[in-house]
Amino acid sequence: MRRSFNDPGWLDARLTLEVPSEAADGQGGATRDWVSVAGLWGAVHPVSVRPGEEAAVANATLTHRVTIRARDDVLRGMRFSWRGRVLAIEAVSDPDESGAYLDCMCREMAP
Repeated sequence: MRRSFNDPGWLDARLTLEVPSEAADGQGGATRDWVSVAGLWGAVHPVSVRPGEEAAVANATLTHRVTIRARDDVLRGMRFSWRGRVLAIEAVSDPDESGAYLDCMCREMAP
């Protein structure tokens, strides 16, 4: 899929890229916290909503495709913060193999 994005304003979502950081909790375990790595501009597109149920409570899984300029440090397991929402990165790909952009398939998480 060849893309040609000439409009400089198409990346209109301000995102924060975050990585997990684990610290010892003093009792033999660890606590996970999130550390901001970078502020990025991107485009967020909703992909799907899948209704479900967990522990007899109705819920839904929302997925989004987040497109950003290519970076070497974006990996599965990181997340984006966007407008008070948390988007967990589940897959990263170069949509047209040009090295210009990355598509990140994300699942929306509770903040």
